Amino acid sequence: MSSARFDPTAPLRGSLRPPSDKSISHRAALIAAMGEGETVISGYLDAADTRSTLAAVEAVGARVAGSPAEGLRIEGVGLRGAGPATIDVGNAGTLLRLLPGWLAGQEGESWTLDGDESIRRRPVDRIVVPLRRMGANLSAREDRLPPLEIRGTTLHGATYEMPIASAQVKSCLVFAGLLAGGETRIVEPLPSRDHTERMLAAAGALVERDGNGVIVRPAERLQVGSISVPADISSAAFFIVAALLVGDSEVVLEEVNVNPTRTGLLTILERMGAEIERDGETEEGGEPIATLRIRSASLQATEVGGAEIPLAIDELPLVALAACFAEGTTVIRDAEELRRKESDRIETVTAALRALGGKVEPTEDGMVIEGTGGLRGGTIESHGDHRIAMLGAVAGLASKEGVEVQGMDAAAVSYPGFESDLASLLGR
Repeated sequence: MSSARFDPTAPLRGSLRPPSDKSISHRAALIAAMGEGETVISGYLDAADTRSTLAAVEAVGARVAGSPAEGLRIEGVGLRGAGPATIDVGNAGTLLRLLPGWLAGQEGESWTLDGDESIRRRPVDRIVVPLRRMGANLSAREDRLPPLEIRGTTLHGATYEMPIASAQVKSCLVFAGLLAGGETRIVEPLPSRDHTERMLAAAGALVERDGNGVIVRPAERLQVGSISVPADISSAAFFIVAALLVGDSEVVLEEVNVNPTRTGLLTILERMGAEIERDGETEEGGEPIATLRIRSASLQATEVGGAEIPLAIDELPLVALAACFAEGTTVIRDAEELRRKESDRIETVTAALRALGGKVEPTEDGMVIEGTGGLRGGTIESHGDHRIAMLGAVAGLASKEGVEVQGMDAAAVSYPGFESDLASLLGR
């Protein structure tokens, strides 16, 4: 386990393209494996989590050639052609939740999904329950924890009302719906990110939105062709918040995915007083992208909840960090989903910010943060969670005394080049 220290700094200046979108990369590899013929993927994220997905599709029979840097070529096995395998998902929670939807509907084969220590603490009952309603044959440790055993069988369409909005659970059920008999309808309490639906529709699947519901009809085949992956707004978020909190900063982030189901953080920060300009908005691979320009700003407290939560779920730890520097008391609610991430992010964020001098109280479904105008600094533990590690780095730059992050190597799960990119904005 590595540690790194981040001290108060001069303004952040310059431009960069954040790494490619992790959510889209996972889905691109999986849907390419479901397809017939070769799919070319440009801009695939090269990180530990997404490498686990490439290994998984190879394990079930897809052929992977090329590299993320030069472009990937994936020869799919077809919707019903996945071979039996024991699959190590590593630390990739997205893979753990999405892949079973595809495998569950393939008759006569079986698979085991397992992962690292963190994954073994991540519940899978939220996909197991609805998949069983569709006829799936699944078993897990204590009926809710990995390893997850999948025995392929005939599925039937169903209507499932999700108790909590989750793009991962929704995507799992969408994949299952492609193989099920009849129509499958997934109803969300609030809209969540829609990368799966966009990508499948482009590949010829019958997937459509109906209010807060997604309707999926069975498919014979998918023909993908090519997929271009834009820059990840969840990775860009760390530089956005760093530029806001470190005085006199101005940062430009290029080719960032600004899909409206992913830009909740921007809306929240702008309500708090942030200046975030969007330039040159266009479309790439069916996803809207833009250049973002961020300048430092004084922030005001806000309340975050309801429909904003699924649009900013991965960035809520950074909202809590920004709230420590804001004037007033910020309340984050309706975010119980944070307890089911790589760590219990309500507890880990609370502990980290308190260790740095923040006034943060956890609640059952969020946090209450009393803004004090800044943080003292200190030492935090990442608990193997990539987002907590990078949050600590940002906090260190804006703190009074600096922050030491123990377990900084966790950042490589989604952003192997984070420290070098950060250094480039600091003129190092």
